[in-house]
Amino acid sequence: MIIGIKDIFKLFGISIVCFCAVFVCTFFLNYYLDVLPLRDIVSEQSLALFEAQIATSKFTSIITGVVLVLISVVMLIFYIKLYIDSHSKDIGILKAMGYSNKKIAIKFWVFGLSVFIGCILGYLAGHLVMPYIYKNMSIEGVPEIKINYHVSLLFLLVILPSVIFSGIACLYAGFALNRPVLELLRGKSDKNKVKSVKKFKERTFLSEMRIKVLSSKKSLTFFVAFACFCFSAMVQMGLSMENLTSKTMGFMILAIGLVLATTTMFMAITTLVNSNKKNIAMMKTFGYSMKECVTTIFAPYLPFAFLGFLIGTIYQYGLLSLMINVVFANVGEVPAYNFDVSMFFLTLALFVVCYLLVMTYYGNKVKKISVKEVMLEN
Repeated sequence: MIIGIKDIFKLFGISIVCFCAVFVCTFFLNYYLDVLPLRDIVSEQSLALFEAQIATSKFTSIITGVVLVLISVVMLIFYIKLYIDSHSKDIGILKAMGYSNKKIAIKFWVFGLSVFIGCILGYLAGHLVMPYIYKNMSIEGVPEIKINYHVSLLFLLVILPSVIFSGIACLYAGFALNRPVLELLRGKSDKNKVKSVKKFKERTFLSEMRIKVLSSKKSLTFFVAFACFCFSAMVQMGLSMENLTSKTMGFMILAIGLVLATTTMFMAITTLVNSNKKNIAMMKTFGYSMKECVTTIFAPYLPFAFLGFLIGTIYQYGLLSLMINVVFANVGEVPAYNFDVSMFFLTLALFVVCYLLVMTYYGNKVKKISVKEVMLEN
């Protein structure tokens, strides 16, 4: 079983998410380890700020790490399932030749390389920005905090995740490969086919097609919602950070959010278009307009996009409120934080514009899908 260049490119999304997680955790955890020994020399006037900076480092690392690690696991499982579905005939031939599920599943350790690439790049980038972070998190009355390099962080943030994710890839692959050989050779499953026909027989063709598009790729609803969640939460949080901490921190959060949102949305919509080439070709053959084709493929995911945006808004408000009202409660110079209504509507307007641009871009890609090309591929 060979993983081609296209398959490696698809894993780029996992590398991006891991990069962002390790990037943030590297400088915050390094700061935590460097500043913790200085507790005894901190004056009483600066102790509250010192404790708040310590809590910020731990809190941010835990939140960022846990959330993005869970996202990475979901993406890894999604990619493995996608790979097995697209290479089911090849895998079926291997099983027919006598290869066991275990022997085939072990080959999927390669998927862990995407995690290693993202983690090592995030670790290096974290050290590059570390001087700026230390400067922004300086504490009055505390000597200049020197940057030390901790080998334990290299193990914790790079080596350990790579090993764990390679193991997860092999274990899930072994589970996903537990399918009959004939089903793999056919390349598809006929489960619930009769049930689906009965369920949709009284619907219009386009209504049935929308439901089929959504039900055939349920996992994409998560990625669409997550992309919009990242956009909503990080844009509002990044713009708010300028008043709460520094422009550097705000810009960093804003950049990470946009990178995550763009990467996840690109992955989700590209997969959606590629998996529906046959449906698009069929609608073109039946004489449906391009607008109807695009709407049928993309419209079912619109509610999940706005749901992700709403959850992102609630998340960023709750997180910043917790940071300001709990973590920095004893620090007198920190400004009060309230929900910024104008910022919300500005971000919502920007979100609508960006979403329409994405749909327009992929709508043009749908136009280029050739019925003849799709027929030749199959």
